[in-house]
Amino acid sequence: MTTAVVVGGGPNGLAAALHLARNGVEVTVLEAADEVGGGSRSGELTEPGLIHDHCAAFHPLAMGSPFWRSVGLESYGLTWCLPEIDCAHPLDDGTAGLLYRSIDRTADGLGPDGLRWRLALGDLARGFDELGEDLLRPVVHLPRHPLRLAAFGPRAVLPATVMARWFRTDRGRALFAGIAAHAFTRLDRPLTASLGMMIAASGHRHGWPVARGGSGAIGTAAAAAIGDHGGKIETGTLVSARSDIPSADLVLLDLSPAQALSIYGDQMPARVRRALQRYRVGSSAFKVDYALDGDIPWTTPDCGRAGTVHLGGDASEVWHTERQRAAGIMVDRPFVLLGQQYLADRSRSRGGLNPIYAYAHVPRGYDGDATDAVTAQIERFAPGFRDRIVTVRSTGTRQLQSYNPNFALGDIIGGANDGLQMLARPRLSANPYALGVDGVYLCSQSTPPGAGVHGLCGYHAASAALASLRRRR
Repeated sequence: MTTAVVVGGGPNGLAAALHLARNGVEVTVLEAADEVGGGSRSGELTEPGLIHDHCAAFHPLAMGSPFWRSVGLESYGLTWCLPEIDCAHPLDDGTAGLLYRSIDRTADGLGPDGLRWRLALGDLARGFDELGEDLLRPVVHLPRHPLRLAAFGPRAVLPATVMARWFRTDRGRALFAGIAAHAFTRLDRPLTASLGMMIAASGHRHGWPVARGGSGAIGTAAAAAIGDHGGKIETGTLVSARSDIPSADLVLLDLSPAQALSIYGDQMPARVRRALQRYRVGSSAFKVDYALDGDIPWTTPDCGRAGTVHLGGDASEVWHTERQRAAGIMVDRPFVLLGQQYLADRSRSRGGLNPIYAYAHVPRGYDGDATDAVTAQIERFAPGFRDRIVTVRSTGTRQLQSYNPNFALGDIIGGANDGLQMLARPRLSANPYALGVDGVYLCSQSTPPGAGVHGLCGYHAASAALASLRRRR
């Protein structure tokens, strides 16, 4: 029987293991932490009974992932919950851009920009699943839906700053700017519009759901599915050298390129080794979790119905702060992504206490304390927020790396989203998962299609491994 070891039990490691197990491979997952899930874990971070997501929180690409749908994680206990409003972007004048799952409702709320929003995103939302078949895989491949790709291409190559000028109102521009900022890079660079449009379109297709009971429920369901197909998971098992990996026909690494180099670098072909050595770490996050007495007192009431709230001011302010951050400057008003997951999933709260999730975009490897800056950004759009804080817990860039070694310097997206690396990670290849070492593959979010709890990096890497086995036989 073919055997495989998967190093790392994050979403992609679990997806890789599950795909292999479903194809008759005897799989063992080795996870250093005491529980699986990687960046999608959750737990009590502030007060007993309050459930906070440790990192990944909202999952349009997970709910819409063709791999997870084929598995049927819902049959293993996973339940998706959707907020009334997926995302809000408040402005200082008390208005806000609002993203609903319904593109018509979103457009209706944008007034003069409604038609422009439909024109920019309507076809992408309608054809999102088909378009995703081409975009959520290595860039070097034979397109399955070339006409959809051709229609998307002229918009995709634009900088997000240019695409935002298509909208005429502050609400429309700000809503798109905040969504594009998920790219975690300077937004005046080519191709950054593509990420904003894909994230917005995924919301119109699948919503921005949360997992009931916390994001950790995704890993728990995937682990149950692995067990159902005969796979094994060993937690508390650190792998730092080849000698820590049991002999197997296949080894898949849910690790960063730097970690893969430390284990297999001396065996890699020079071209692969050089590519991984050149791979650049991305921007950093600074996370703050709050236990709040009641709800956030938003100036704009609609923000109190949104699962995600982007705090960054108008579009020009978002562009400026992201450019400053990329230059290594910690601004007074950083871009903040705030999560109110409990609005869709009340099981996360306790009595009148609610868990609030937030993280700021900070300069790479930032060693300071951004807690006050994050709190001030929330207070800016919700005066009185400070008075309702019961407990606050901050997680800096170094602590994020300690929590998950894949998050180098607080890089929660697995590598910089700019230049060629935006298109081809960790290297330009039809099979970027292969490391040039017989039977060894990289399956982390540093491979296509990148960050998210969609499991597709692991699925594609496992598919490449199985295809290689078939060719050898």
